[in-house]
Amino acid sequence: MSITWYWEDLQPGLVRELGSITPSAEDIVEFAQQFDPQPFHVDELAGKRSIYGGLCASGWHTCAMAMRLTVLNFLNESSSMGSPGLESLRWLKPVYPGDTLTLSYTIVESRPLRKRADVGLVRGRWEMSNQNGEKVMQMEGFGMFGRRHAATAEELARIDAERSAS
Repeated sequence: MSITWYWEDLQPGLVRELGSITPSAEDIVEFAQQFDPQPFHVDELAGKRSIYGGLCASGWHTCAMAMRLTVLNFLNESSSMGSPGLESLRWLKPVYPGDTLTLSYTIVESRPLRKRADVGLVRGRWEMSNQNGEKVMQMEGFGMFGRRHAATAEELARIDAERSAS
């Protein structure tokens, strides 16, 4: 795959729509049996008796679906170098079989790495909504992206000075 997204392209305010996915009951049960076998994730009757009123996806399954959409519709076309982690993750509403989930990604912050002149750090917010426009998940975290051109010594010195001043 060719790279079309470098750190320089990922400026605060940029919003990317990353596609949609619709989990089936079988998808939900299969994921939960392997990774989160709570009764309301693996059994329809247990789901009906729960506070969710039916079988629902694990929040981790929701994250995994968001990751799939992110990789297929963005990261595979980028200079992504991985992530140092998430700042926050919230599951806001249950995800049920047949829900169509749509993911958007917003760049919140972007800065060069001080110790790696060829890498930039991006803080982004993912928001996943169901077919009714209700947010089901929100997370914020960081990604490291290769730069088209490494930072100069002057740019790195300016970054250090700005950080020291704040």
